[in-house]
Amino acid sequence: MMPQADFRIMPGHLLRRAQQLSNALFAEECGAFDLTSVQYAALNALAGHDDIDATHLASLIAFDRSTIGGVLERLVAKGWITRRTAASDRRVKRLKLTPAGRAILAEVEAPVARVQQRLLQALNVKEREAFLAALTKLIDHAPHHDHPAQAPASPV
Repeated sequence: MMPQADFRIMPGHLLRRAQQLSNALFAEECGAFDLTSVQYAALNALAGHDDIDATHLASLIAFDRSTIGGVLERLVAKGWITRRTAASDRRVKRLKLTPAGRAILAEVEAPVARVQQRLLQALNVKEREAFLAALTKLIDHAPHHDHPAQAPASPV
């Protein structure tokens, strides 16, 4: 019988576990706001790019265009964004952050910062910089990668 590789040290497994940790920490810190990490990313992107379409938003947050609609429906239902038909093309829906959306972003600023800090707390400053640089490089050079990585924010 051929020996099995130890999946526990495989990069894919470790990245999945890190994502689970990130999601759990986000839920702990932001669950009371009824906000997911993808919804946060969408709101944050809209705060800097008002009046864009869903395809552009999906690209900005590196999210699947075919499933961004569900995220947007939930944000509209919460009153955090508006969606209106573009004057130039009735098939295109323009997205805009509402005052309530801006308010929730301000409210979750500290909890989201705590998530980032908690995620990286086991690493010293140099390790954090190296970790973020390595993740960015991995994403930037991934095969079939069509979303440019944004420069990571400084570790909190």
